Amino acid sequence: MGQVVAAAGYLGERGARPPAIGVVLGSGLGSFVERLSEPQVFPYSQIPHMAASSVEGHEGNLHLGRIGSVRVACMQGRVHAYEGHPLARVVFGVRLLAELGCSSVLLTNAAGGIAAGFRPGDLMLITDHLNLMGDNPLVGPAPAGGSRFCDLSVSYDEGLRALAQAAARDRAIELKQGVYAALLGPSYETPAEIRMLRTLGADAVGMSTVPEVIALRERNVRVGALSLITNLAAGLGQAPLDHAEVQAAATLARESFGGLLLRWIELVAEEDGS
Repeated sequence: MGQVVAAAGYLGERGARPPAIGVVLGSGLGSFVERLSEPQVFPYSQIPHMAASSVEGHEGNLHLGRIGSVRVACMQGRVHAYEGHPLARVVFGVRLLAELGCSSVLLTNAAGGIAAGFRPGDLMLITDHLNLMGDNPLVGPAPAGGSRFCDLSVSYDEGLRALAQAAARDRAIELKQGVYAALLGPSYETPAEIRMLRTLGADAVGMSTVPEVIALRERNVRVGALSLITNLAAGLGQAPLDHAEVQAAATLARESFGGLLLRWIELVAEEDGS
């Protein structure tokens, strides 16, 4: 954790104010940072020990600012294990959010839809996950003074989920719910793998988020997570799977996604008294 502390110190020396809520913006969803007031922007490449993303649609900046009266930290993009990073590097950003003072972190991602009836542009509140990435960010030495066995019985905070549903009602947005399966990537899944995932109970599939959830729960940070369904998973649609399709779908959904996330943050802040 020494590197995370050093990164937080670097930001503090440059006037960063402690945020109450953290947000991680997934593929093509980075435009949400335009809603922040009083912004401070720190490229990942300038933050000590933090890896920069090499994936299109992940700009690689930490934005600190306000939504109303609450201070928010937004990770504009993330790094992935499929880029060649060990999971300790993948989760460095969310561990930094926890170190900066975020008591709640809202994670977002772009995902392929598996559940019957899912369509590109749908928003899905994650209720649970399947970790099929073949690794865990907690592998290694036990944390000083803590347990190495992190309880994931309620990985996705029930209170934050209720507030997300309230935000969707306020914005008249249909919010689906489901289980997110995380695979390593970067290749997309085969039709047979999608049939397997459906049998296991997955409603959507992607290549991120789950390691971040585990790392945050180790720090006792409340976690909420939202998937934008950008495409139908392999074997469920007619077109070949393509990352450009993911980004295009994210662009089309930016208003509904942004409106829901904004209201979610406002409700979390009201509940916390931030």
